[in-house]
Order: sequence, then C-alpha cells, then structure tokens
Amino acid sequence: MKISPQFRIAFYYVVLSALWIWFSDRALNALVHGQAELTILQSVKGGVFVLFTGIVLYWMIGRDMRRLNAANQLLLDGHEQTLRVLVSAMDIRHRETGDHSDRVMRVAGGLARLAGVHGHALRNLALGALLHDIGKLAMPDAVLVKPGRLDDEEMAVMRQHPRLGFELLQRVDFLRDAADIPYSHHERWDGTGYPQGLRGDEIPLAARIFSVVDVWDALITARVYKPAWPEAEVLDYLRNAAGSQLDPNLVALFLGHYDVLKKLGETDAN
Repeated sequence: MKISPQFRIAFYYVVLSALWIWFSDRALNALVHGQAELTILQSVKGGVFVLFTGIVLYWMIGRDMRRLNAANQLLLDGHEQTLRVLVSAMDIRHRETGDHSDRVMRVAGGLARLAGVHGHALRNLALGALLHDIGKLAMPDAVLVKPGRLDDEEMAVMRQHPRLGFELLQRVDFLRDAADIPYSHHERWDGTGYPQGLRGDEIPLAARIFSVVDVWDALITARVYKPAWPEAEVLDYLRNAAGSQLDPNLVALFLGHYDVLKKLGETDAN
C-alpha cells in the first residue's frame, strides 16, 4: 500500500517527539536534582525540541514539494508535447507555412517578456499563442483552405472560430486561463474587430501582443492565398496599422527590438 506524504510526515514527527521526550526526560532526571534548575532545563529542552522538529519538518515538506513540482512539470511538459502534435496537425490541415503556430508562440513570448509579462501570465500567453487558431478545427475545409478570398457567408463562418476556440479551452482546466489569445486576437485597437468589438485596453494584453506578431507572420510568410511580402513592406504595414488595427505601444516595442524577435522566429523549436 502506498503511504501518503501527509501520513509519512506526521508519523515521523510523532516518532521523533516520543523518542525525544522519553530520552531527554530520563537524562535530565539522572543529571539534575534541584527543582528550579530542572524547570529551567525543561524549558530549554522544549525550545530545542521545537526548533529541531521545525527544521526537520521544513526539510521534509520542502523535499516533498520539490518532488511534487517535478511531477507537475513532467505533466505540463507532457501536455505541451501533446498540444504541439495537435497544433502541427492543425497547421498541416490549414496549409500553414512551416511551424506557424510554434513560431508565433516563440516570437510572442519574446515580445511579452519585453512588455513585462512573466510567471504564470507568460506561460498562459505561450499556450494561448500556440492554440490561437484551435477554433478552426471546427471549420469546414471549403472555408478553411479556400484558395482565394472568402465571400460574406464564408467570412461569417470563419469569424466563429475565436468563440469556438474559447469554448473548447474552457473545457480543459489547465487551459482556461490561456483563452485570451484564441478569443481576442482578431479584436482591433480601434474597436472594429471581432467577435466582441473590444477597443484599446479593453483587449487583453496577451491578445494585443499576439496580434502584432500574428500580423507580422501572416504578411512575411507565403500562404495558400498569397505570396510572402517583402520585409520592408511588412514593417511599413505594422507602422501604419499602429493605432488602428494594433496597439501602437506594442508595435513600437516590436519594431524597436525587431532583430532580436526575428531571430526567435527563425529558431528551430526542436
């Protein structure tokens, strides 16, 4: 039978306490005969006991927490590997160029760090960037891979994918907080985006960061419906889109560190 960490710690504590009381009481009784002196030494003994057991408990709990954190990290790594396989299959179905989803995740993560995002927020941003188009799994191929412009009816179908992606991620506990990008990366700074029509700072920061990267990647790489744009034209487009489509501060941050962020996009994820 597997022993739980709580039981093991409690058992060790009880055993150590019993042994300490048993031996220390007998040692003091054998060495000390005056009542006042014995009382003082009993107090000192109790203080030593509390300090010693506190140190032991701190070490044992810390050891178990490190093991738990390592196990959790293995679990998260396994989840991420599974998601990468799913997203790779999705990119193939969508006929994206190369490792599109993984590439924009890396660049968005770099821009996010420059913008001061860290910790759990950075992890959620990375997962959201990787899964930004997860809602397209529900799109029909006639719309998803059409080699030309979509008509109004097809565009209405396509515009459902952010909401579908949000609903999918809400079904998975560890992905619920990563839904900002899948849900909001088609919102625009001027409020003319979809699906919610958010404006300016109403748009989650993660989605605003990702939108800059996604627009850059969409233009600088070839797609089924267009050739790649020259780099100078892509950067000009970003400058012109600042304040209308994109957060102007994040565009400036992206352009100010463009060489570094571009290298992140060129890095092999493997």
